[in-house]
This record gives sequence, C-alpha cells and structure tokens, in this order.
Amino acid sequence: MNKIYFGGDYNPEQWPEQVWTEDYNYFKEAEIDTLTLGVFSWALIQKSEDTYDFTEMDEIMERARKEGKNVCMATGTAAHPPWMAHQFPDVTRVDFEGRKHKFGIRHNSCPNSPAYKRFSKKMAEKMAERYGDYENIIAWHINNEYGGSCYCEHCEAAFRVWLKKKYGTLDKLNEAWNTKFWSHIFYDWEEIVAPNALSEHYGRENVTAFQGITLDYMRFNSDSILNNFIAEKEVLKKATPAIPVTTNFMGMYRPLDYFKWAEHLDFISWDNYPPDMQSEARMALTHDLMRGLKKGKPFWLMEQTPSTTACRDFNAVKRPGVMRLWSYQAVAHGSDSVLFFQMRQSKGASEKYHGAVLDHSGKTDTRVCIETAKLGQELAKIGDAFTGAESKARIAIVFDWDSWWAVEISDGPSRYISYQKTMIDYYKALFHYNVDIDLISVDDDFSSYKLVIAPLLHMMKNNFDQRIEQFVQKGGTFLTTYLSGIVDENDNAILSERPGLLKKLMGIRIDETDTLHPDDKNYIELIADGWEGTYSCDTIFDLIQAKEAEAVAVYGDDFYKGMPAVTKNHFEAGEAWYIGAQVEAGFLKQLFGKILEDLAIQNPINAEEGIEIRSRFKDEEQYVFILNHAQKARKAVLDGVYRSLLDDRQYNGSGETIEVAAKDVVILKKM
Repeated sequence: MNKIYFGGDYNPEQWPEQVWTEDYNYFKEAEIDTLTLGVFSWALIQKSEDTYDFTEMDEIMERARKEGKNVCMATGTAAHPPWMAHQFPDVTRVDFEGRKHKFGIRHNSCPNSPAYKRFSKKMAEKMAERYGDYENIIAWHINNEYGGSCYCEHCEAAFRVWLKKKYGTLDKLNEAWNTKFWSHIFYDWEEIVAPNALSEHYGRENVTAFQGITLDYMRFNSDSILNNFIAEKEVLKKATPAIPVTTNFMGMYRPLDYFKWAEHLDFISWDNYPPDMQSEARMALTHDLMRGLKKGKPFWLMEQTPSTTACRDFNAVKRPGVMRLWSYQAVAHGSDSVLFFQMRQSKGASEKYHGAVLDHSGKTDTRVCIETAKLGQELAKIGDAFTGAESKARIAIVFDWDSWWAVEISDGPSRYISYQKTMIDYYKALFHYNVDIDLISVDDDFSSYKLVIAPLLHMMKNNFDQRIEQFVQKGGTFLTTYLSGIVDENDNAILSERPGLLKKLMGIRIDETDTLHPDDKNYIELIADGWEGTYSCDTIFDLIQAKEAEAVAVYGDDFYKGMPAVTKNHFEAGEAWYIGAQVEAGFLKQLFGKILEDLAIQNPINAEEGIEIRSRFKDEEQYVFILNHAQKARKAVLDGVYRSLLDDRQYNGSGETIEVAAKDVVILKKM
C-alpha cells in the first residue's frame, strides 16, 4: 500500500446516478481513495431463492473502478432478505427469553440455521465469481459487526455436537460441569438444553445456576458465528486467494472471543464508536487490543463517525478537530486506514441522523466536509511513511474473554464487578505516563516484556501460572488483582486457598473476601517505605494474610482494619504485586508511577497533562505521534532531532519545547 487508506462505507444504491457524480467530485477533492461497498446488498442482489440480479451492483462497481477507487468489497450477508425469513422461518433467531423472532432489524440470522448457512455461503461465492477479477478490490469484508446469540432448536442440537467434540464422553462433561450439584447428572446427550431464561437462568443472562454450562454456551455461540465467517472465507479464498479477508470487530465486545477469531482473519479491522467525548484512554486501550489480536500487526479502522452517532439516548457532535485527532490516534496505535461510516447520510430508517461526510444536503462547504478534506490531503502528503509500522512496547496487559465471561456470570461474590471497567481503570492509570502498551492473550509469549498486568484474570488455563512464575523468576514484574487465579477452565473452584494457582507467586493467603454495595466505601493506607497517602476503595475487599509478601497498603476501616490490601512479593529476580480491593484511580496512578520508575520505563519526551504520545517503528525509522486531547494548548519537551511530517518543520535538539494546540496533532520522524 502506498498510503493510509482513506474513505469509508458508501451506499450509492440509495441514490440516483447524478448524486454519484457529485459524490465522486468531492471524493477527488478530499483525497478519498477507498470505498466499502455492498455491506447490506443481499436483498438488492438476491431477489429470490434462485434469482440473483447484479445490475445495480455492476454499475456501482464499474463506477468505482472508473473513478480509480480502492474497494473493500462486502459479501452483503449481514442482513438476510425478507423472502428468506418468509420461506425459511428457521433463519430467524430465538432470543434469550425463548421468543421466536420474525423478520426485522439485522443480527437476526441464526448461525446454525441450515438455510442461512447455505444461502450466505452461496452469496459469498456469487460475489467472488462476479467481482473477483476487479483489480481495485483490496479486501473482502464478510458480513458486518457479527454479534448476538440464538437459542433455537438448531443451536441446541449444534451445542450437543460441539460438546461431544470437546468432552468426548458424558462422564467427562458431568465432571467438568459438576453436575452432581442440584441433580443435574446427564445420561444422554439429548437431555442437554441451551442455558437461557427457560432453563438455567434466573431471568438475566449473567445470573445462572450452572456457570459451566453457560460458559460453554458462550464459547459455543462465539464459535458458531465464527463458523459462518469461515464458511464464507473459504469460498472467497478459493476464488481469489490473493485478496485478504476481514470482518469488522466492535472493540471490547463481550459475546465474541476475538482472540480465537483473529487467527482466521487476514487482518483485523474494527469500528470505533466511543460512548462519550472523554474516551481517549478507552479508545487507546481498544486500539491496542485490536493490534494485539494479531500479535502487534497493523489493523484497520473500518468505521468511525465523522461527526455524530444516532443510536444512543443523546448523540454529541465531535467538536472541531476531534475527528482528525481521533483518526490520528487510531493511526498512532497501529491503524493503516482511516475509514468512516458513512460517506453520504441515509435518507431514512434508523441511521438517517447518523453522521456522514456528506449530509442530506450534499453540500461540501460544511465543517465536516472541510475537516475531512484537510485530513485526506494530509494523509496523501504523508504517503506510506509509516504504513505497516509496529509498536515496541515493554508493557503488556492480559485480556481474556474466558475470564471476562466467567467472572461476570459468577454467582458471587459481587454482581457489581465489571471486567471491562476494571481493564479501562488499569489502562487509564498507565495511559497517563505515555508508555506504549500491548494487549495480549494468556497464550501469547510475554517473555520480552518488563511488566505484565493481568487484572481480574479469574480463570487459570494453558499453564499460565507456570509461565508467569518463570517470567517473574527471570526478573519480570507481574501485577494482578482480586478474583484472579481461582477457577479452572471449566469455571470450577481451584481446591486451594486463594489466590489459587497464583498463591506461591504472590506470597499471600486469602481466606475471606468481603463485598459491599459500591456506595459503601473503605479506604487503604499506604505503609511501605517511600509510600504515602490514603485512598478510597469499594465493592470488593480481599482479607489478605501476607506470608512471604510485603504489605504495601492496609485497610483503614471495618473489622479487617490493618490487614493488607496491597502486597508486593520478591520472587527470585522479579516482583509480584497483588491488589485486593477496587481502589480509586489516584492510587493506581501512583502505583504505576513507582513501578515504571523502578523498571526504567518512561517516554523520553516529557509532556503536560492532556498530551498523548505514541510511537510506531518501521524498519529503522521511528515515528512519534503527539496528540493533544486537552481543551487548551499543551507543551512537550523533545529528546532529540525530529522532522514534522505535516509541515516539514525541523526540531534540532534535545530540550526543545513544542507547543501543540488544543485537539491538534504533531507527527514527528526521529532523525
């Protein structure tokens, strides 16, 4: 690729050809080079079981080729046509409550429906046959934002097949699920039903009587939907082996284990729709997670709004400069594309007020169009300087879907525990220090890092405990939290004092864990040499007995006043930290500051609050992104000689101060 791909989701089938001409005129002005086409084209093309009509899509594709645009070509299978649901009722899903859905919305296709599997695979095959020789197709885009779940009879039957493959025998399944509890012993595979509101659940998806059953169904559901992707990918690769294949992920999306999915995608792409305008740390975390799915390889930002969304209770407009700032943040964290949803605003239905590059008027003198064109022109100037560039982080955070699922469906100790919030809290404390961070799975090699952090690593699997011990023995630093290390891969308790398989490494023993309503606060008091201050804590409180470990902080209230809340254990050449309570952000910030200082991990560029600094490396070149998320100008002090890629300015030495305007970006190449 010769530059960062720039453009986005385009639906010309909704407009007459005169509008296409207007659109392409603007695309040329704005240096828009890449269009995602055909995402919801199934009903347009397949008009009945045996009738495929490519007339309109042919015109769309020919126009894109004539205009010299790259195409990210969708298979169109994200929403099945009405005729399919009418003729083949098994296509639509059964929800958690056991209700059979009729045709409507999207994400309403049962992944195990024979009809859906047959027709979606055939649709991908038809698209590949029709457009596979188009030289401007740079990627296949299968489906769109896969998600949801189904509990129909087809899924129930497929679940039994999945279980047979996993366990082999009912004896092993009964042991894994601990079915002697509550008279659940299964003697025939047909006795097993899907866990939902009609069976194992108390009316809510996270409240289940049998965590092992529910956990396996969550794994099965993720695998079922993945199988739909794989089926389409196989026919695309058979017809066009050289064209890479992807689908757009949704960041920290709970229902699908993206680490398991990632091995089947040629590259990762995702859609960035943060919940508010103060989400810079959350977005950075998610970008790093998307990069981590492919072990540090670049990803695509497949969708973002150029202005506002339309699906929330209220939808703020991105302030001037924010679209550009957040686009460059994605690039700074590893994206090789800046793509939008949508290029032209839809005239009807649920996304008619969703932001677009071109609004309903089609005017090109709007603030959004002007900002988009400026960004496109900048990206054209930068060219391929850092496409394909990677990170060189010395810090890793372990992200694990199994632990996410298991800790949140646990019947105790607290239903207020949020895996996602905890990950954001810990990432945000590091984000302050402008250090590069990798997000990794429990299976990844972490030997090259200095610091590995695993908040809420509830489940121990794949010998993680042994590998992390070896990491610390050799001088690494490890940090984990409450509810970590205490269940096995079947979500059964490890029959040992807590923290289970991590107890030796952490050098502590936990016999009791108190939980209170989040509004009921306790506090911790720092007592170790070189530490000071008190900080609030809430929700969960491990009553820690320090064995080999040193108490860094103790509780300040309740009957466990004076008991350790935070510990550090010297374990051969390294250290292992344990945080036993949900502590306020100020403590995490101080904690990571001291750990990073001890490990000599710091960004050589000093910056004021509100500045984010990230680096990408390509061959021997280093590119530094300085992003100002603050409302006012902020300063950074450089550590060497740099050249600005956006204005060709030269910075000639260590100690030179650079001022970055509010919501602005500076991109530097180290000389």
